[in-house]
Amino acid sequence: MDSRVSELFGGCCRPGGGPAVGGTLKARGAGGSSSCGGPKGKKKNGRNRGSKANNPPYLPPEAEDGNIEYKLKLVNPSQYRFEHLVTQMKWRLQEGRGEAVYQIGVEDNGLLVGLAEEEMRASLKTLHRMAEKVGADITVLREREVDYDSDTPRKITEVLVRKVPDNQQFLDLRVAVLGNVDSGKSTLLGVLTQGELDNGRGRARLNLFRHLHEIQSGRTSSISFEILGFNSKGEVVNYSDSRTAEEICESSSKMITFIDLAGHHKYLHTTIFGLTSYCPDCALLLVSANTGIAGTTREHLGLALALKVPFFIVVSKVDLCAKTTVERTVRQLERVLKQPGCHKVPMLVTSEDDAVTAAQQFAQSPNITPIFTLSSVSGESLDLLKVFLNILPPLTNSKEQEELMQQLTEFQVDEIYTVPEVGTVVGGTLSSGICREGDQLVVGPTDDGCFLELRVCSIQRNRSACRVLRAGQAATLALGDFDRALLRKGMVMVSPEMNPTICSVFEAEIVLLFHATTFRRGFQVTVHVGNVRQTAVVEKIHAKDKLRTGEKAVVRFRFLKHPEYLKVGAKLLFREGVTKGIGHVTDVQAIAAGEAQANMGF
Repeated sequence: MDSRVSELFGGCCRPGGGPAVGGTLKARGAGGSSSCGGPKGKKKNGRNRGSKANNPPYLPPEAEDGNIEYKLKLVNPSQYRFEHLVTQMKWRLQEGRGEAVYQIGVEDNGLLVGLAEEEMRASLKTLHRMAEKVGADITVLREREVDYDSDTPRKITEVLVRKVPDNQQFLDLRVAVLGNVDSGKSTLLGVLTQGELDNGRGRARLNLFRHLHEIQSGRTSSISFEILGFNSKGEVVNYSDSRTAEEICESSSKMITFIDLAGHHKYLHTTIFGLTSYCPDCALLLVSANTGIAGTTREHLGLALALKVPFFIVVSKVDLCAKTTVERTVRQLERVLKQPGCHKVPMLVTSEDDAVTAAQQFAQSPNITPIFTLSSVSGESLDLLKVFLNILPPLTNSKEQEELMQQLTEFQVDEIYTVPEVGTVVGGTLSSGICREGDQLVVGPTDDGCFLELRVCSIQRNRSACRVLRAGQAATLALGDFDRALLRKGMVMVSPEMNPTICSVFEAEIVLLFHATTFRRGFQVTVHVGNVRQTAVVEKIHAKDKLRTGEKAVVRFRFLKHPEYLKVGAKLLFREGVTKGIGHVTDVQAIAAGEAQANMGF
């Protein structure tokens, strides 16, 4: 991570500072942009003569991995060929964890050939038969005309293939919602998940608040979860059509789980915990059009960059501002995104075609940052955000998930509840392995460094019963009559075969993002590592006596309260007042259970 990201945390960014990293991308509407953002192809043997400047004749060559498939045409295939095509579709759906995108009229090398209307109709009919064979549905995303050496008009069709959910294994994406206080985060989520526009006075957000003081103040102080579903045909499934979360899950092929985080600086520790613990796939940064980048906006942007969480931006409340004010806010965002600490390429989304392109490029390149301008009151451009979320593919590939599933079970404990007639319930994310009903696990570490045996009685995912939990999925686990007093946030539930190690002392390679004076031995900070959040003291700074803003070093920390379960390589973020730093764990000093209290200084 570039140390200049510290500008986003501590000091004020210089207006327009730093060279621009690419220009602002803006698709030119249907027929005006390539779906995969490929480079403009060169003329070859005169075949592209007459192609328009804003219609690149090439896409990037087809990749063997991934969920994007190119097909020149699918007209009347033989039975053998049809079975081969179905097998190929199963592979692409597996790579996309239930989703695939077909480009019809494109050669394997990416050349945009296009098909006549008759051939395209026959190809889509074959694609529909293929999808039926694997239990999927198809949705035409867009059609574009291409210039080619032919008198008849030719088109390319982009099709989304989505598999009908089987055994509750729908595609699930977690989106953390960031932004300054009063920027409209909870209101936007209320509009998306409830299906009704806001009245301008915050009516849409009332169902999202968890505490009375949140309703009274209108400000989120805790972490809440909201769900938005899309069925296999790409249609929105929310509370306007279904009365319960269970019905939404049953009707959806794809689920977007929004993690609503606090915007006020007073609750920054809660926001950091949500980002580090719940492992979001990406983040939505909300910026109010009438205030621009203000308050904690810059700090939240810095957190997403430090933790390497991909993000897109939504400019809200455009109904309250003149068009020039909205444009000024967008230009301000573009300047910040292009600064050396960010190195992002902003992409303004103004049409449905832009939204499709933005979703695909956002998944392929970590530097692309789509920007939406919308209103939760008038509903302006709200559909563009829904199109983007519907098409947004999983940001982790199937191979990574398969590798995680082969490992031993590890579940992070983020929330603890007591439910009548159920008993103790814990919520969190399965980091690795597979968890099933009835599994015997161990949980810890306790204050004295022990791990306690327990049994998983039942599992719920998105408020629906689930028999099997796979790596990367979030859920709640019922533990029966296990004593809640023995549990705390930051613990892990692991397979007994793992033989977990704990530590009270660890070392990390850090970058000091911001500190008012000098960072020395004896300084106390709050350390965030995954779901671990605890105060630690700086015991030693290797090769240096002190650190200043922007400097790097290997630092030894000691937890003050109780030992924790840490892994080498885990991302680390620490804070205390205005002091902030990031890094990763390089070494842990493992201790046995009997030594825990002695090492803590008790």
